[in-house]
Amino acid sequence: MLYLSLFFTVTLLIYGLFEFRVERRKRVKKRLSYFFKKKDDDTEREFGEEEEAKPSFARRVLRPIWLQLRRTFRRRLSNDKTEKLELKLLQAGNPFGMTPFEFRLVQLGLLVLLPVVFTMYGMLLKWSFGGLALAALVGFAVGGLFPGFYLKQKIKTRNHLALRELPDILDLLTVSLEAGLGFDSAMSKVVSKKDGIIANEFHRCLEEIRLGRTRREALSGIRDRLVLDEMKTLISSIVQAEKLGIGMVTVLRVQSNEVREQRKQRAEEEAMKAPIKMLFPLVLFIFPSLFIVLLGPAVIQFLETFGQ
Repeated sequence: MLYLSLFFTVTLLIYGLFEFRVERRKRVKKRLSYFFKKKDDDTEREFGEEEEAKPSFARRVLRPIWLQLRRTFRRRLSNDKTEKLELKLLQAGNPFGMTPFEFRLVQLGLLVLLPVVFTMYGMLLKWSFGGLALAALVGFAVGGLFPGFYLKQKIKTRNHLALRELPDILDLLTVSLEAGLGFDSAMSKVVSKKDGIIANEFHRCLEEIRLGRTRREALSGIRDRLVLDEMKTLISSIVQAEKLGIGMVTVLRVQSNEVREQRKQRAEEEAMKAPIKMLFPLVLFIFPSLFIVLLGPAVIQFLETFGQ
């Protein structure tokens, strides 16, 4: 019975995570097919009537519970905490399209589920009561700390990738401005020619400008979502150049040279750290194996000689 319960628990956990990831993609595909594909009106009407006549279990039962849970969560969570969590999710690239509510829900689920799973594994291994308590405590700690750690790692990885993209993006932006394009058109050219984090941020910036935000506010949003000193310096320089009427090409050329120089310095710094990083694998793994290969035959011969 215990093995069966453990099997169903793990199966439901994997299914829930998979369904959580896939459901949003299905929703987006459905909306895109609705807006960009021409459908027969009669077919749509029949499909709508059939859907209304036979609502699914999720729509009848689970959806109202889900909406009520979201409303309760929003009332309990302050706006300040929600905004901070939403900013962190944006800085992490909005993994799995999660909202602050969904992230907190996943965090709460792990906080409850992992202690149970760890305790059940301890029971399978026939641990003592102290071992089971320790397993539950470890599961509780992992469930509470893992979502935040995952978010920090996503932010760090995203910033690192954006930093690698920045010099090429600046070069293309500078060339587009030198060709006579405006700044917004140059950003649009970057979006059409490049793929990556900064190109996506530029696309979002252009969309915000089209929706009525000023260029300064939209660029400040990029600075908030990408936690990079180089990006903050770049955005501040662009805003100041626009405010003071300085040539944008000159500013971008200077920023491009500085970014490339900083990248060169980081590469040199990593190269200087390499011998120190190689020291620990050498001492712990390579040197012992080398000693065994070199001294092993001599030790065996020594033992055989003196053993006789």
